[in-house]
Amino acid sequence: MSAPSPATGSVARHRRRVPYWDNARFACIVLVVLGHAIQRLTYDSDIAYAMYLVIYAFHMPAFAIISGYFSKADPPSRRQMARVITDILVPYVIFEALWWLTKGLFEGDPDPNLTQPSWTLWFLLALGIFRLILPYLALLRWPLLWTVVISIGVGYLPNVDSTFSLARTLGFLPFFALGWWLRAHDVVGRLRLLERKAWWARASAVAVFLLAGWAAWAGLETWHGMDMRNWLFYDQDYSHFLGETPWWAGGVRLLLMAVAVVLCAAFFVIVPRGEFPFTRLGTYTMYIYLLHSFVLYPFRESGALRDLEPTWIWLPLVCLLSVVITVLLASKPVRWLFRPLVEPRSRWLFADAALLPHAGGADPTGSRRPAATDRPPSRG
Repeated sequence: MSAPSPATGSVARHRRRVPYWDNARFACIVLVVLGHAIQRLTYDSDIAYAMYLVIYAFHMPAFAIISGYFSKADPPSRRQMARVITDILVPYVIFEALWWLTKGLFEGDPDPNLTQPSWTLWFLLALGIFRLILPYLALLRWPLLWTVVISIGVGYLPNVDSTFSLARTLGFLPFFALGWWLRAHDVVGRLRLLERKAWWARASAVAVFLLAGWAAWAGLETWHGMDMRNWLFYDQDYSHFLGETPWWAGGVRLLLMAVAVVLCAAFFVIVPRGEFPFTRLGTYTMYIYLLHSFVLYPFRESGALRDLEPTWIWLPLVCLLSVVITVLLASKPVRWLFRPLVEPRSRWLFADAALLPHAGGADPTGSRRPAATDRPPSRG
């Protein structure tokens, strides 16, 4: 029997499931839930605010890097185009409708407007836009440089705002492009970045986060004055923070992007390489991402997370509850119940049923998984 060709071996390597990426997805989604959970605590607790700043400095850039790593820059096939509809656009419309209903019931102001994503839904639109423009970016020389220019430049344009989440999408575009670039140039493979790291590498990564935490804590007065939390959302033009738009305003975003890359690098070093009980949960990040906001909504809007003292009890408790919420939302019963909303088949939309994704498939972040075992029973 002849040995497999290098190309065949390369394909096999890429198709083999690597627990590391599921671990990274799970860690990212825990940080998403945690960041949203402690948001109300930041009004009354300086340490919660410092923690919030560190999380928001890198967790969505890390998610965008992972999504970009598993994205292809080839012109999309008909099946891939259909996946944009089934995995992104249809869930977006479904969950926007759920938010209109929720706001109508509890706030009396549903404000139905598909052009203004509700809370966490901006990232679904961002993923869709990322996928649409990546083939064009890949045609350019220095694509990463162009995305940085776009991200910085969009901050000078007040007319690019939250409509279709365009400001935020273009703001985070460099991180998505960076993930794609790392895969396209096999940087992870050539530098053996998925191999177990030496203790000093992990210690250095931990030191980076300790330094970030110290900087967030020591500069609290400055960060409050700058409205730093909103800078990290990448969704406002510079005049929103500075009252005007000085020429150097883009330098602030560039610096924040550099900080994000350093923290993301440290994060990816710390993520464990092996397989753990939580590893498989990393394949269901979209369930957690789309559903957790409904779980947190009553706590945030009722004021239950305000004026909680002492912080040293409540902050760790909220952190623990965030992990519990994350695990529960990725559990099999929850997936079984909400699969028609999170992963709608949308058969009626397509003239060609062959375009529908295969069982198992992948979520919008590129997380591939085996054929689903948690589907609702067939109705024949």
